[in-house]
Amino acid sequence: MNIRRVSFDHPDAVKLNDEVQAEYHERYGDGGDATPLDPADFDPPNGVYFIAYDALDRPVATGGWRRQDQNGEGNEDGDAELKRMYVIREMRGLGLARRMLAALEDDARAAGRTRMVLETGTQQPEAIALYTSSGYEPCAKFGYYRFHEASRCYAKAL
Repeated sequence: MNIRRVSFDHPDAVKLNDEVQAEYHERYGDGGDATPLDPADFDPPNGVYFIAYDALDRPVATGGWRRQDQNGEGNEDGDAELKRMYVIREMRGLGLARRMLAALEDDARAAGRTRMVLETGTQQPEAIALYTSSGYEPCAKFGYYRFHEASRCYAKAL
């Protein structure tokens, strides 16, 4: 797997983002993740967006983090918010998500972020299992979905 930094609006990122939004719709029955995201959120030093490519140079996984500091949505100074972690269906179970997560944590740590935070939901048990097995612990809810019952938030010190 070859992980490359790309812009959030790169054509491969848009394609995979559309796929993950469709999966959110399948799992939650709504229009996908409505969290406001700006491509500049993922431009260094504000964050990063990665795509993993397979040996045939096909985009197979994504993930990014964006800088967050104390705000009215429950973030704390030094937070890096994990966004758009996704592995295409035919590549799941091969450890790609764990490798992407490690690359994102390393990048956020190098950028001076002190805590990685994420929001997922009850209809994504595979994601919850990945994060808890990677050292993430439940934390106070934050972000766009902080008042939704199905929302689950996790954090890990970097």
